[in-house]
Amino acid sequence: MSSSATFEHLLQRFASRPAVRTAEVALQPLMQELISGGFADLPLPGQGRTLDRWRTLAAVAGSDLALTKLFEGHTDALAIMAELEYFDPSALGSWGTWAAEPPFAKVNIVDRQGEQVYLHGRKAWCSGAPLLDWALLTAWDEQRRPQLVAVALKQPTIRLFDDGWQAVGMSSTASVDVEFEGALARCVGAPGAYLHRPGFWQGGGGIAACWYGAACALAGYLREHCSKPHHDVHAEAHLGAVDAALCAAASALRETAHWIDGHPRQSAEIPVRRLRAQIEAAATLVLEHVGRALGATPFCRNSHFARLAADLPVFMRQSHAEKDLAELGKLISAQPVTGWTL
Repeated sequence: MSSSATFEHLLQRFASRPAVRTAEVALQPLMQELISGGFADLPLPGQGRTLDRWRTLAAVAGSDLALTKLFEGHTDALAIMAELEYFDPSALGSWGTWAAEPPFAKVNIVDRQGEQVYLHGRKAWCSGAPLLDWALLTAWDEQRRPQLVAVALKQPTIRLFDDGWQAVGMSSTASVDVEFEGALARCVGAPGAYLHRPGFWQGGGGIAACWYGAACALAGYLREHCSKPHHDVHAEAHLGAVDAALCAAASALRETAHWIDGHPRQSAEIPVRRLRAQIEAAATLVLEHVGRALGATPFCRNSHFARLAADLPVFMRQSHAEKDLAELGKLISAQPVTGWTL
């Protein structure tokens, strides 16, 4: 069996699993298979194959968004470490990328010995924390500057708290709070490097590819329905709306990936902010039309469809909605517009 066929088989097997399997039973072994099989060694963004990278993320998302959350975090961590020229030969296994900075949870560097530092504080929204081996996370140094650090998660000075996640959607990501009480870590790059590198926004485009992949998988159920005899014309109208939205979204992904590969050292903030807004709008439309066309049956009787439909709205809230649109508008108002020209 070819490597691509093996990859597709793994994803199909996972997508069709019963709904009752827990994250620990289902996600961790598959992540290990994907990593050991080399399927997580994606092309780095901005090096000529960004679209191939996004195609893989979309394919995983079409299988399962909880898996995607871990898979994308692992592949993002590998890309970040490559960009910031960080290498630790002992750091094998699965990685997470935890960069959320809510006001109620901060991690501080409280001591250091060269590039080794000691962490104290709590990190929120740590997807996969019980399942992963390592994490890249943002902390604050002694001068209150953001510093990316790499930390091994199997330390006695690290505690997990699983009482914060109440959502049904994305619940199997095991997104917990993590408390550090003198945990050992290593600095990755200089202070502020994580946010100011070109790859920060390039990676943000990969999230949009995940939303797109899940939307395509949901749309596939509607297309299958419309290919059967005795369906009603209203379902075809819904499929037409879905097709128009997804084709526009696919064009946006291709165009943005091409722009990134042509401008690898420039900030991709404007192209990626546009892309995320476009893909969020398309995915929201798909959720609405597919649900109206197919009714309650797939939500209640198809475990794959039900998981995607529950997970995608939660995953898309990684977008900050009007706040993100306002940031895009601010950027556009401050310079000549090139994206509107035919």
